[in-house]
Amino acid sequence: MVPNDYSEQTLKYLTLLSEQFCDQRAVFSEIINLQAILNLPKGTEHFMSDLHGEYEAFLHILNNCSGVIREHVDEDFGDTLTEQEKGDLCTLIYYPREKIELVRSARLDSPTWYKTMLDRLITVARRLSSRYTRSKVRKAIPHDFAYIIDELLHTHPDENNYRVRYHERIIDSILETDSTEDFICSLAELIKVLAVDHIHLVGDIFDRGGGAAKIMDRLLRCTHQRTDIQWGNHDVLWMGAAAGVPACIITVLRNNLRYENYEILENDYGISLRQLVSFAESTYTDGECINPLLKAINVLLFKLEGQIILRHPEFDMEDRLLLDKIDLDAGTVTIDGTSYDLVTRDFPTLDPAHPFELTDAEQRIVDKLVYEFTNADHLQRHIEFLYRHGSVYLVRNGNLLFHGCVPMNADGTFASVNCLGTWRAGRAYLDFCDDVARRAWRTRDADAMDWMWYLWVGHRSPMSGRVVKTFERSYIEDKAAWEEPMDPYFTLTREAPACDAIMREFGLVPGCGHIINGHTPVKTIQGESPLRAEGRLVVIDGGFCQAYHPKTGIAGYTLIASSRGVRLKAHEAFRSVEEALTRNADIQSETTFIDVAKRRVMVSDTDTGREIREQINDLRQLLEAYRTGIIPERHARH
Repeated sequence: MVPNDYSEQTLKYLTLLSEQFCDQRAVFSEIINLQAILNLPKGTEHFMSDLHGEYEAFLHILNNCSGVIREHVDEDFGDTLTEQEKGDLCTLIYYPREKIELVRSARLDSPTWYKTMLDRLITVARRLSSRYTRSKVRKAIPHDFAYIIDELLHTHPDENNYRVRYHERIIDSILETDSTEDFICSLAELIKVLAVDHIHLVGDIFDRGGGAAKIMDRLLRCTHQRTDIQWGNHDVLWMGAAAGVPACIITVLRNNLRYENYEILENDYGISLRQLVSFAESTYTDGECINPLLKAINVLLFKLEGQIILRHPEFDMEDRLLLDKIDLDAGTVTIDGTSYDLVTRDFPTLDPAHPFELTDAEQRIVDKLVYEFTNADHLQRHIEFLYRHGSVYLVRNGNLLFHGCVPMNADGTFASVNCLGTWRAGRAYLDFCDDVARRAWRTRDADAMDWMWYLWVGHRSPMSGRVVKTFERSYIEDKAAWEEPMDPYFTLTREAPACDAIMREFGLVPGCGHIINGHTPVKTIQGESPLRAEGRLVVIDGGFCQAYHPKTGIAGYTLIASSRGVRLKAHEAFRSVEEALTRNADIQSETTFIDVAKRRVMVSDTDTGREIREQINDLRQLLEAYRTGIIPERHARH
């Protein structure tokens, strides 16, 4: 019979917990360990957004932790090293193998150089490791040199300097055994892992730049750092494509062909475009401002989108049904009562009586592409990672993270959206979007699959938040038709009341954290600020994408939240890895402190601290159950 103090469910849970902590001694040890963790400084959080396939810039920002590495080098060495020496050390941490090769080719790789660099790397690693438990540091140390690095990190002077001599002997042995390069690489990797505890990617890893697959491969290897992703519109587009949504697949092709990123499709993911190219060349006329391949893709896209819109009148996107508004003889299209000249009259597969039906040849191409995307193993692994580590939004440590917007009405209320028969708004709507995206991947439910397209481009999509004028931008020269109205969210959140309402909607206290967005490039060159509503909202899309640099004037914003506060980093464009190696050309960053902590923020002040306190309470219950004999101790076998 279960005692009154314990519910049956609680007793089952404590019994399961006892399998991990088999006696009172084990429980004591874990409680002491968790209490100690609560009193450590919080780990550094690194926020990035809108990577858009810019792999080299992303890798450098990841390597230098938005300048955090350089800050630690400055703190550790101050004026004892020259700027050149500190730059050399930082570059060695960012790109250890490449830097060693450069030093070797210049014949500067003497035993003295190696010993000096090892000592400096150990100094930086030792400082960083002091913020974590020894157990956590051990888990982060590369396996091959785990014991040696652990010893070096915890070597301190004693009365007779035995430990120091022991340390020196280890270094000498490393040099003698010809394992110095691998050891330096392991130390450099450890430093980067310890410098940033948690990576937040606030959407749009894919499209525009050609390195999205490399970025995903790198994230898959970040096994010692916690990573979360808030899906952007370009991410859900690829997620829909990998699930087999035809309209998403064709849009992915269109986006990447427009930016000439053939390699991600064919080389990275093994998706063949041969059949589509052959169809386009044999069906469409060459020699116009739109090439045959893009003509074929455009028509496929607007037919497939039209089919979704007709299936879902609740999407309220009938204004995007434009193929039926084309006058082929006149070469015009009528939109909202205005007639526009088209840049081409070449629509050989368009049947005015059935404008949204695919021809047999088009259907065969679509079916082939669906097969290619759903059977591309490399792509499927990447999208599985996005689902496993991603969500529509995240509430963490008093901050609210999402890529685009929370759809709003002009009066500041949250917009209600018809979600498969149920009207939802605010947080409930974003929860639905998260659920329907997972259903599309898990069950391939037809309605959920159509919603993946809506999340990419829908008027009220929290990832998009605008009326997308792909048709007009494809076929109409008059740029007045290109204007894309934005959701009221983007105007309202420039003032405090809307931001405070959003924070309350997600269970947060206004003024005690930040809304962190990406999605809309900050036009710094025009005087635009990434800080909105007195700092309540931070937009960290500056943009990484090279195509945006002339408009933004910078190469991206990132955010750093450490135990000392929150600071915004504005980055200049990354030149190249070669310049970083030969000239120590780090990404130059301007730092703006948003919040300066009045006292060090400790783990106990964070969401992790709350979770640890809950674990401690559970362990105390288990301890009491052991003491009263409700659960028998099972002493560990030796």
